[in-house]
Amino acid sequence: MAVKSALKSVKAKSAAASNGAGKSNSRYDVHDIAMAEAGRQRIEWADEQMPVLRKIRERFAKEKPLAGQRLGACLHITTETANLLRTLKAGGAEVTCCASNPLSTQDDVAAALVKEYGIASFAVRGEDRDNYYRHLRAVLEEHPTITMDDGADLVSLLHTEFRDHAEEVRASMEETTTGVIRLRAMERDHALRIPVVAVNDAQTKFLFDNRYGTGQSTVEAIIRATGILIAGSVFVVGGYGWCGRGVASRARGFGANVVITEVNPIRALEAALDGFQVMRMADAARIGDVFVTVTGDKQIISASHFPVMKDGAILANSGHFDVEIDLEALRKLARKVDRHPAREVETFHLANGRKLYLLGQGRLVNLACAEGHPAQVMDMSFATQALAAEWAAKASLEVRVHDVPRAIEDDVAALKLAAMGIRIDKLSTEQKRYLASWDSGT
Repeated sequence: MAVKSALKSVKAKSAAASNGAGKSNSRYDVHDIAMAEAGRQRIEWADEQMPVLRKIRERFAKEKPLAGQRLGACLHITTETANLLRTLKAGGAEVTCCASNPLSTQDDVAAALVKEYGIASFAVRGEDRDNYYRHLRAVLEEHPTITMDDGADLVSLLHTEFRDHAEEVRASMEETTTGVIRLRAMERDHALRIPVVAVNDAQTKFLFDNRYGTGQSTVEAIIRATGILIAGSVFVVGGYGWCGRGVASRARGFGANVVITEVNPIRALEAALDGFQVMRMADAARIGDVFVTVTGDKQIISASHFPVMKDGAILANSGHFDVEIDLEALRKLARKVDRHPAREVETFHLANGRKLYLLGQGRLVNLACAEGHPAQVMDMSFATQALAAEWAAKASLEVRVHDVPRAIEDDVAALKLAAMGIRIDKLSTEQKRYLASWDSGT
């Protein structure tokens, strides 16, 4: 059920000085500000598992590299994101945030951002489309100089309804595959008006967040929502990008018989050599017990697939937008739909007598039915985000999609290794010379 809310201008108590939060923010839209203390406790728990971001926050608090910047963030409002926003504020930025998905908000976290940490938050779990876009507008109305996006909805609105604000933006950070696809399309069409940093394409992001984070949190969400035994099931993964690799490997670890569907021949071949069955979705639809789409494209599971699926098949999506499962076609095929909001499960009764279970309204299942990625893996992603924001604040970037500088990635990886107590070798002067030469043969 959609939650309707109104923007509030309510003075909340200042957070205790021991929290380092400063004054609470007076402009916000959250479900219940009284949930702030519970949110603070969970945010601090996550912080304990994010040593790299914590170290960056300590430096930012001393150096204030983001002083004078207004930072607008459209991200999943979770405990891990809260620690990123705290870091950006510690760096001197004036921070405003909204949710990047109607079902990903943790309401206690949103309340804590406002009351405990003085960060303007516009996020309510279950908000309808109108409120979702009203919250996006609330962020852009603050005239951000740097933006952070999760799916490019904020940047898209900046290029349409808020075009006059675009020239104020130094750069935007994008942390999803879906968002980067949209932004590179804008660049190709000469529609992009601001510099963008493709944080999603950083190795410190996709190799760990997309693979290990999405893999674990997606399977966890399916188990939480349904309680099924994964072992022995036929588990179909639509897409074998980094997220798909992660989901497939974790499902196999639980004992599933994993099937991969792909349109890219290289990825399909890789999946086959990794030991997975590879086939068309039309064939997988007949044998699958669980389906997870994770491609960034639309209608991966479509009208022709639903009628041939097993009775009781489970449908889930771990791509950013709710377009990968053709929900309109599914609704048309159903003679009745039962909703179980406590578990975010819908039962679609088809005309042929079979039932299909849809998780999380076809939205990001790992956030709709669970709590998203573990803090340890988001530590690297958000450390990269924070350092990319620092780079954007200092650099004068041209209007195009930029990669994260390699130096930032190396710093984040080195900090993570140190936090894990891992030491690695260093190249000797002779080894460096050899790798840089062309005249050393056998």
